[in-house]
Amino acid sequence: MAESSNAFVEGFNTFVNWGNGIVWGNDSWLIMDNPWYGLLIFVLIGVGIFFTIATRFVQFRQFGHMWNLLRSSGQGRKDGGISSFEALMTSLAARVGTGNLAGVAIAVYIGGPGAVFWMWITAILGMSTSFIESTLAQAYKVPHNDNVYRGGPAYYIEKGLGQRWMAIFFSLCLLVAFGLAFNGVQANTIAQATHQAFGAPTWLTGLVLVVLVAPVVFGGLRSVARVAGKVVPVMAILYILLALFIIITNFTQFPAAIVLIVKSAFGLEQAAGGVLGYGIAQAMINGIKRGLFSNEAGMGSAPNAAATAKSHPDHPAVQGFMQMLGVFIDTLVICTATASIIILSGVVSDPNVEQEGIQLTQLALSEYVGDMGIYFIAVAIFFFAFTSIIANYSYGESNLEFISGEKSAKVAIMIFRLLVLGMVFVGSIASLPAIWNFADLSMGLMALTNLVAIVILSPVALRVLRDYERQIKEGKTPEQITFDPDQFVKLKNEANRDAWKD
Repeated sequence: MAESSNAFVEGFNTFVNWGNGIVWGNDSWLIMDNPWYGLLIFVLIGVGIFFTIATRFVQFRQFGHMWNLLRSSGQGRKDGGISSFEALMTSLAARVGTGNLAGVAIAVYIGGPGAVFWMWITAILGMSTSFIESTLAQAYKVPHNDNVYRGGPAYYIEKGLGQRWMAIFFSLCLLVAFGLAFNGVQANTIAQATHQAFGAPTWLTGLVLVVLVAPVVFGGLRSVARVAGKVVPVMAILYILLALFIIITNFTQFPAAIVLIVKSAFGLEQAAGGVLGYGIAQAMINGIKRGLFSNEAGMGSAPNAAATAKSHPDHPAVQGFMQMLGVFIDTLVICTATASIIILSGVVSDPNVEQEGIQLTQLALSEYVGDMGIYFIAVAIFFFAFTSIIANYSYGESNLEFISGEKSAKVAIMIFRLLVLGMVFVGSIASLPAIWNFADLSMGLMALTNLVAIVILSPVALRVLRDYERQIKEGKTPEQITFDPDQFVKLKNEANRDAWKD
């Protein structure tokens, strides 16, 4: 019996590793020994380039407009719903977590400083991808009895493509990756950082997390949005200010660090090609993979938050711009802040340093502010990862409800909440590499599914963008800008009228 069980586990791990090789690639994918290896990397970059051109470089053209929308993003909420700002903070809560602090450290440790450059490229291209998927999520959103809209890839795949099986497959992948496994990853990072800083037992951290997470997840999507709207901005601003302080006080070294990042990205600085010394291949793989894990552009997760908002102006393109801004803040601001701290400290090139992940970030920061750096990162990762957990839960709830239906979802959601809390505790006390690897595969598959869907549905999003920009050029105020599904050939038969009856 034990032998058959071990054989099953070994076979499962082999299958997962094979799948991850195809989806994510391996260290030698650049040699093209197998042209299918790293499929997601090629698709992700290709789709980002396609959308950048198709939107006429919307991430550059409308860069200032994104920030203008942010100023009025707290408006538009009614009947206890979720504002555009709260939807952005919910998506940022999921984005800003271990990927920004631990993930960047892992990317730099393995792929070298050049990995940061490929994170930037992923984010810049991903901004246009995020615009398309979030605009579609708004266009296909549906009302709910709690006054919080529902939507996301599952909804626009079913309505826009007419493929419910594909929508359910996406939802199941999201439930595995975000709803359960990644919450364990976030909890594990919190526990490790807290143990490093304060010597707290991991089981105690896990217990505290469960106590803090429980009332939020049992409060539903509105509760998640309210908490994220308060916690995320404060922690992000404090972390960015600390990084700016370090950059300013070490400004003479900063230009050299930027040059090192660019040169390493193209293998021109092999000595900085990562502790493992793999050069350009490792830099690209780790930079793109960690960039996607961090900003989630094209993955299909953020659209679940985008769909919940009552935007101001009340038009689908507004959440497209807002979520595009989320990618910028996550990767080009916060991830760059972490990378600057690590690279300027010099710890990653120290052969005596064996730490990686969150401990490396803590060690790097301690080079500037002493032990206080270890404590600060522990506190920062606690709040960042905590908000990621509750945001990931909200994505899971929305997709679970899609699968089971609103009327029969109560029991399923209750069980899901208990499973999430259990995963938070287990993740805090145990390292489960097989589960994490399976989560990587699930994340990759949901990303591929979503990318196929948004490419097919991109004419809808592009038409919505032109409609919005036309109204802006006509000089309409935010209150005058409207969205009427009847004006769009495809949405006329597919968009939910009750979501746009105002």
